[in-house]
Amino acid sequence: MNRPKASTSIRSIDEVRAQRKRQVALGYRLLAAQRWGDLGDGHISARDPEHLDAFWMLRWGVSYHNARVEDLVLVGPDGDLLRGDGGINIAAYYIHKPILDARPDAASACHVHTPWGTPFSAEVRPIEPISQEACGFFEDHAIFDDEEVQIQSLEGGARIAAALGANRAVILRNHGILTVGDRVDEAVGRFVTLERVTEVHMKAREAKPISRDAALYAKADLDRIQAGRNAFWALVERHIDAPTAVE
Repeated sequence: MNRPKASTSIRSIDEVRAQRKRQVALGYRLLAAQRWGDLGDGHISARDPEHLDAFWMLRWGVSYHNARVEDLVLVGPDGDLLRGDGGINIAAYYIHKPILDARPDAASACHVHTPWGTPFSAEVRPIEPISQEACGFFEDHAIFDDEEVQIQSLEGGARIAAALGANRAVILRNHGILTVGDRVDEAVGRFVTLERVTEVHMKAREAKPISRDAALYAKADLDRIQAGRNAFWALVERHIDAPTAVE
C-alpha cells in the first residue's frame, strides 16, 4: 500500500474532510487491532475543516473493528449532532470539545484505556528519555494531576485542556494517556507510540535517562521524519487488510 506523502496538496474543504474522516475510521480499527477499546472506552476526534467548532467521531455502539466512515457523526459545539444519526460517548464530547477549542493548531485528539498507559498514569510521574520513542515526548507532555477520572462536564474537559497546554500529550492521573496532532494520523500514531513508551517505563524501573541534549536531538530527528504519522501508516499496513473497507 502506498502511504500518503506529507507534501500531498489538499485543495478543497471536502477533500480535507474526507481525508480526516477516513483516518478517524482507520484509527478506530487500529485501536481494535491492539485489542483496545473493546468496552467502548476511547475516542478519536477530527476537527471539521469548515465548521471549526465541531468535530467528527464514531457514533456510540459501533465496535471499533467495524468502524466505517459512514459510522462517523459530526458533533456540534453544544453536543448536538450536525450530521449523522445515533448516540455519542458524552465523555468524549466533554473532553475533546475543550481541547480542540483551546488548541486551534490541533486537528485531532486520541484517548483510549490501555494496559500500560492507565497504570502508568496512576503513578503520576513524567515521561523520561529512557528510550528512543520516549524522546519524542521529552519536554512535550504534561500531567493532569486531578482525581476527576469520570469527566462529566465541559469544565472538567477544560481543566484537561489547561493541563495539556501547548504539549502533544497529557497523562491523565489514574485515567490514562491522551495525544493531539495537527492531523488525525499524527495524533493516533503518537498515541500508540506513547502507550509503548509507558510500557517501557513500567518495565524498566531503574532505567538511566539520557542527557537533555541527547534527548532533544533525538526528538528533533523524530519530528523531522514525522514519526507519529509514519507509525500510523505502518500500523495500517500491518493490521488492516483492506484499508478501503472503511469508506
